Amino acid sequence: MPESTLELSQELSRELPQELFREPPQEPSRDLTAANGPGLRTAVSRQQDPHGAAEELGQALRHAELGFVLFFCSAEYPLDILATALSETFARIPITGCTTAGEITPQGYERGCIVAIGFDRRYFSVAAKLIENLEGFDLPRAQHVTDHLLETCRRRALAPISGHSFALTLLDGLSSSEEQVLATLDAAFGSIPSFGGSAGDDNRLAHTHVYAEGCFHSRAAIMVMVNTRLPFEVFTTHHLRPCEEKLVVTRVDRERRRVLELNAVPAAEEYSRLVGLPIAQLDASVFARCPLAVRIGDTYYVRSIQRVNDDNSLDFYCAVENGIVLTAMQPAPMLEDLERVLGDLETHLGPPGLIIGCDCFLRRLELEALDQITPASELLGRARVIGFNTYGEQHHGMHINQTFTGVAIGTGREIEGR
Repeated sequence: MPESTLELSQELSRELPQELFREPPQEPSRDLTAANGPGLRTAVSRQQDPHGAAEELGQALRHAELGFVLFFCSAEYPLDILATALSETFARIPITGCTTAGEITPQGYERGCIVAIGFDRRYFSVAAKLIENLEGFDLPRAQHVTDHLLETCRRRALAPISGHSFALTLLDGLSSSEEQVLATLDAAFGSIPSFGGSAGDDNRLAHTHVYAEGCFHSRAAIMVMVNTRLPFEVFTTHHLRPCEEKLVVTRVDRERRRVLELNAVPAAEEYSRLVGLPIAQLDASVFARCPLAVRIGDTYYVRSIQRVNDDNSLDFYCAVENGIVLTAMQPAPMLEDLERVLGDLETHLGPPGLIIGCDCFLRRLELEALDQITPASELLGRARVIGFNTYGEQHHGMHINQTFTGVAIGTGREIEGR
């Protein structure tokens, strides 16, 4: 299938007064900064009717300088109807998003709703591109994508591209193409920091979607590039610590991300021995508490298990290779790690105007099992996190699991020396 492009509207591309390019307004209108930083609005709708939900978002986000909308929605909505409703509501405003395994709203963790972010064109120049046919994605196509995004942002840049831009990728979370797509895009983007998340479907593991050009798409991805004068920081964290025990992948089906044997034993049998539970009790909550990771240099990258199959093989969310060594991991206190990371971001940037967060759904399952959803939601709310629970996260071209990954956008001027 040919690529299609999510162009910014004519309204966004009109000539702006040059003074807006030199300095963001010193006193933006109060309604844009009441809950978030300069140039950012957030909204959530819990209406189950797609048209009512879209209109509620529109009423909260629309203003004369709205330039782009990013949303995350429950897969429980009738997506065809929701797509039409969003297109009608936002008309000429570019809008993109994806389905989730749970939403992060201003109130923290929620389910069954839509949360959205509106970007003011005076503070953010945003370009986005839809990528279809992920299986055939290669470096020439990646270069075409990045060239388009860079050229679009350069035409409307609020600041030099280098040092003032970041990229967000949303992918079909069940496409099994994340590693190839991300590594190829990262090579094409070079030094521009990137992050993202794989779309979910409320833990059904059946159909996940990204939204662009008025439609929800499967087996597709969306690349979004943001240029801004505001300070920002792309980050990732996890709360998992390595144990001594190692498992070697001795037989694998790479195409399906399926491990058939660990240590020359049927994979589920060896994993059940490791965690001390019978195979019948292996489920998502166990996988969340007892993950495996591959070590690259001094860093451990989690390779989360998706499911146990009838033949006692294990499906993974990330790519796995024959011969790799997987290290058993154990969780440290998640809230302590999250509070530390959010505190560090505030130290670097000052109080964040907004954090766009991609949070693995297995982390949420762990919090639910520990009855810590309420304090976690309060922490995310105080930090102004908006985002979604994912089927995998992305950081600088790496496909990773069981992390909290995102971008923190500050409220002040450019940090000196960035």
